[in-house]
Amino acid sequence: MTSWIIVGIIALVVIVLGAICASGYLKAPPDEAFIISGLKKNPKVLVGKAGIKIPFLERKDTLLLKQMSVDIKTNGYVPTLDFIGVDVDAVAKIAIKRDTDGMNIAMQNFLNMTEEEIVSCLTDSLQGNMREIVGTITLKNLVNDRTKFGDEVQTKAQKDMDRLGIEIISCNIQRLDDEKGLINALGQDNMSQIQKDASIAKANANRDVAIAEAQATKVANDAKAEAAEAIAERNAIVSKKKADLKKEVDIKEAQAEAAASIENENQRKARDVAATDANIAKAEREAELKKKQIELRERELDALVRKQADADKYAAEKAAEADLIRRKKDAEAKAYQIKQEAEAQKAKADADKYSAEMQAAGIRAVGEAEADAIEKKAEAQRKMGEASVLEMYINKLPQIVASAAGPLEKVDKITMYGSDNSSRLVEDIIKTSDQVINGLGSCGINLKELLEKAMTKKN
Repeated sequence: MTSWIIVGIIALVVIVLGAICASGYLKAPPDEAFIISGLKKNPKVLVGKAGIKIPFLERKDTLLLKQMSVDIKTNGYVPTLDFIGVDVDAVAKIAIKRDTDGMNIAMQNFLNMTEEEIVSCLTDSLQGNMREIVGTITLKNLVNDRTKFGDEVQTKAQKDMDRLGIEIISCNIQRLDDEKGLINALGQDNMSQIQKDASIAKANANRDVAIAEAQATKVANDAKAEAAEAIAERNAIVSKKKADLKKEVDIKEAQAEAAASIENENQRKARDVAATDANIAKAEREAELKKKQIELRERELDALVRKQADADKYAAEKAAEADLIRRKKDAEAKAYQIKQEAEAQKAKADADKYSAEMQAAGIRAVGEAEADAIEKKAEAQRKMGEASVLEMYINKLPQIVASAAGPLEKVDKITMYGSDNSSRLVEDIIKTSDQVINGLGSCGINLKELLEKAMTKKN
């Protein structure tokens, strides 16, 4: 319950403060200043903006800032510097200064005053300043330069207005009268002087016009005479030039006709020569074209024949190379087969030899008496082995040579290039057979030694 009471009191205070602020809301126009004072030493000034005035604690005063017009009159004739009484009626445009110092001074003099009250306070001071200025200027100067008079009144009065916080914007004379009507007399005098000056100026102008006309006539006559003389001279020159030109034209025409005749004849000859040259050139081009066609055909036939011959030669060479490679491969395969068979025979001979040695060792174990017989038997077996190997090779030799030459039987035609090709082919076959013998030698069977031994025994 107590909390609700506190909330209610706070809301009431907020409402009251809001109402106070709303009642103190102010918005000043741009041509009027609101002066808020009471809480601070220096009052707050609002011009063309809004603000808050705290009720009961602050007050609002106004200060008019707009431009105001003040009628300034001498209210009677005031003597000028040349002691001529004049009655002057002028209008001054004034306003309160908007700077801080000027506004502070104006607050002390014109706070809450209306426009009429402010104008009434300033009229006497401005009129006094205008009367003082009238006494420092002559009537003629006053009449001739009213703007200067207004500026002097404004300058002198501004010093007094500064002490009141007022700015004089302008000062213009509306009416000026004198006591004796001298202003009109000055106007008449000026008019007479103007008329006099106009008459003199007119006479001078007429004189100048006459002199100018006479001079112009003389100049015109001189110009006409000079022009006529110049025209005559010019006509003579033109006539002479026309005659010269006509003579030159006639000469040029005659030369042109002769040149035209010569040129026509030259053109005809040139056309004939050109036609003849064209026919000759055409015939030469046709002959050259035929010659080139024949040469081109010959080169085509030659290239075709040479290309076919080269192709046949290349095909034959490649066929021979392929056949030679095939024969070498067949020979190598055959030699490898023979080598394998020789190795088998050698293995068999070694086995027989080993068996004989074993038998000999057994016989030696039985007794020394039978050693010689067994040794002879073993020697006989060994010789028999060599004889059997030699016999086998001799029996197989024709077959080895036939195998080396066998691939040549499958070739219809062999074209050999170079000298001694037939002997080289036979040499290749023999080398293939010899490779078989060398292969057996690498396996431990030296057929050459066997043949030498066999031949030695026969001899």
